[in-house]
Amino acid sequence: MPAPLLVDTIQQLVAQALEAARKEGTLQLETMPEIQVERPGNSDHGDFATNLPLRLARATRINPLELAKSLAGYIPTGDVIERVEAAPPGFINFYLTDFWLQQQVEEVRRAGDSFGNVDLGQGKKMMIEFVSVNPTGPVHVGHTRGAVLGSSLANVLEAAGYGVTREYYVNDAGSQMQAFYKSVLARYKEYLGQDAVMPENGYMGDYIADLAKEIADAEGDRFLSQEEGQALREIGDIGREKMVAIIKDDLAGIGVEFDNWFSERTLFEDGEYDAAIGILKEKDYLSERDDATWFNSTMLGDDKDNVVIRSTGEPTYFASDIAYHYNKFVGRGYSSVVDIWGADHQGHVPRMKSAVEALGIEPDRLTVLISQMVTLRRGDEVVRASKRTGQFVTLKELAEEVGKDACRFFFLARSPSTQMEFDLELAKKESAENPVYYVQYAHARNASILNLARERNIDWSDGDVSLLTDPNELNLVRAMLRLPELVAQMAEDLEPHHLPHYATELANAFHSFYENCRVVSSNEEDDAMTAARLKLVESAQIVFRRSLDLMGMNAPERM
Repeated sequence: MPAPLLVDTIQQLVAQALEAARKEGTLQLETMPEIQVERPGNSDHGDFATNLPLRLARATRINPLELAKSLAGYIPTGDVIERVEAAPPGFINFYLTDFWLQQQVEEVRRAGDSFGNVDLGQGKKMMIEFVSVNPTGPVHVGHTRGAVLGSSLANVLEAAGYGVTREYYVNDAGSQMQAFYKSVLARYKEYLGQDAVMPENGYMGDYIADLAKEIADAEGDRFLSQEEGQALREIGDIGREKMVAIIKDDLAGIGVEFDNWFSERTLFEDGEYDAAIGILKEKDYLSERDDATWFNSTMLGDDKDNVVIRSTGEPTYFASDIAYHYNKFVGRGYSSVVDIWGADHQGHVPRMKSAVEALGIEPDRLTVLISQMVTLRRGDEVVRASKRTGQFVTLKELAEEVGKDACRFFFLARSPSTQMEFDLELAKKESAENPVYYVQYAHARNASILNLARERNIDWSDGDVSLLTDPNELNLVRAMLRLPELVAQMAEDLEPHHLPHYATELANAFHSFYENCRVVSSNEEDDAMTAARLKLVESAQIVFRRSLDLMGMNAPERM
């Protein structure tokens, strides 16, 4: 089991100080306040700090600086905390001992690739459903942002102790799929020399013609002699499976994999659609008007009611989604679910939360993250369309141009709630200007140092980490130790976009250490220092590899 986070230990020390002050009568408090401990932006203000005295000043009517001094007196120092200081206008600052920081190098080496793991989730079942593009066309750049977000978030949640399922919801029922099937059949007929009319709402991309040609080359002209409905079903099934295979392959190209590909059609085949609609009907959340069936979401505070069954008797996309969430929570028993949707689904969020509540499920168990729009740039030029198709730029085209790692780093580096620009030229640069290159180069530099030591037959297993006293060494240790805290924070807030920024800060600390502290010395008198620093480099490599792995990126040994 991962060790308790240091920030939690400091919170406990502050809580104990409050309790001691209460018992001695120096502090009058009816309830224990929430204790917030953070890392100060300025290292002169300590390794950790709390502003609790400031927040208690009004309730206690005690000068916040005086309160800080009083509470600081109750907090013990020792092996971990060197000193505790009160600072204006009412902070308590904590300074770690060099001894404790030095020992963490050994702790990181012992933890290996489990370093950074925390036990926040305690094995709870959690689903992340993301991408879920209709299998009517390839994944494009807009979808890729959500793909990277979901994939990285799943990695973080697993590191935080959750039992995570990554799921792709295959929308293989409804009118859009029918339009796709008709489009493929029409192009198939055209390829084989027959006249055919594309459906009014059909898919016109070149990929449809490519798909039809593939089917004709493999199946021949057998669908031409079939009755239209039969031909549509058979060629539709083949087209859908081929499209799903293309989507799988394109996503795998940037390291996005799924545990489950869930078919929308099974909701109707297995009776879960009927069960979910039955619950809404039983609870009087459905009404009939205008020849349609409506979900009365205004009963739950939504702005308007929503159609679930059209006048034709055909369920809406929303109705399928209700059944799908019934399946997630009731059928498969997930304790919490995260859906990652594109910006065009923003308005769908309140009614989905209302539907979950109407099914008798606590709505807070569902979180919907919205991934905003992406603009591609090549220098000063905005890239509006694909050179290959004249339409949208696909994920495959982007990955071929800039590579998997740049795709993942750049898409992850901004909060999904903000629109972003992706600079294609910057993503391809092999210089420190490109943050992807800068971070991976730090890992490669680690590997290079360790390989050099092995070539020289240097054994650093008995290195004495107490020799690591240079500020650049200790600052690197401090940067490494932020990872477990960050994993806990990102899992709590569902915000993996902090990872690229952390990796860049870690690289800053490592490059500074490298430039100021010679690691492998040719002087035998420096053998002890060489061994100690090699231990530090080895532990730093572990943390770099772990950070890159959480982002789904490669950790190159040389560049």
